[in-house]
Amino acid sequence: MSKQVQNARITVPQIRARKGTDKIVCLTAYSTRMAELLDPHCDILLVGDSVGMVVHGLPNPVGVTLEMMLLHGKAVMRGSRRALVIVDLPFGSYERGPDHAFRTASKVMRKTGCQAVKVEAAEGVPESISFLASRGIPVMGHIGLRPQATNVDGGFKAKGRTLAERARVLAEARAVDEAGAFAILVEGVAPDLAEEITAAVKAPTIGIGASVGCDGQILVIDDMLGMFDWTPKFVRRYADLGNVVSQAASQYANDVRTGRFPAEAELYKLRTE
Repeated sequence: MSKQVQNARITVPQIRARKGTDKIVCLTAYSTRMAELLDPHCDILLVGDSVGMVVHGLPNPVGVTLEMMLLHGKAVMRGSRRALVIVDLPFGSYERGPDHAFRTASKVMRKTGCQAVKVEAAEGVPESISFLASRGIPVMGHIGLRPQATNVDGGFKAKGRTLAERARVLAEARAVDEAGAFAILVEGVAPDLAEEITAAVKAPTIGIGASVGCDGQILVIDDMLGMFDWTPKFVRRYADLGNVVSQAASQYANDVRTGRFPAEAELYKLRTE
């Protein structure tokens, strides 16, 4: 009989148990090296469909394909050892009902080895969440501002500005929770609404552009690191790597053009000293 190796990776039940206790730390990741760097510090690494905008230059996540998510999901799994890895199901890959969602989610989990998937809470999706959860596929729900609905909403717009919209977002949260989502990502809603949602559901909430009162927080890693000239208002830039990369490339280009770039023989000598 083969010897079982203890799995030190954070589990779905451990995340659920953090409701109302220790804050849950989450970041997005899309590559192996970035996953290696983030893994010791994060409870969850989300392979978000934001990869379409951050890595592939798309205007929104609608153009993200399942193949793209599989590629980046595999890369993040290769670089992580501790964090729970969740992969987004892309637009058009789960909306036709529970069977459609199960085929996509099971493929993502088999191909990448991730521990859970994430879906946006559109109409009919709670039924799919229930179907998946009852068949061994942990699901994170996504409510509030839903990036995959950007064409319907006319852009990335905060939710819950009116009483009717607040009621709708709260109802989304309750439906996702009752369907069996182990966690709920709450995006782009007023702090008091996020706090009301957090109090109303059993699953831990993960905020982005929401409230510090959520059970955890997530940011897009490239926003947090300052890779772009512009970041959302709610993002604290913990670094300014965009300028660091630009300055390094500029210095390299200048060295090459002025002949200060070390010759091949000099590079070999430097490596062997």
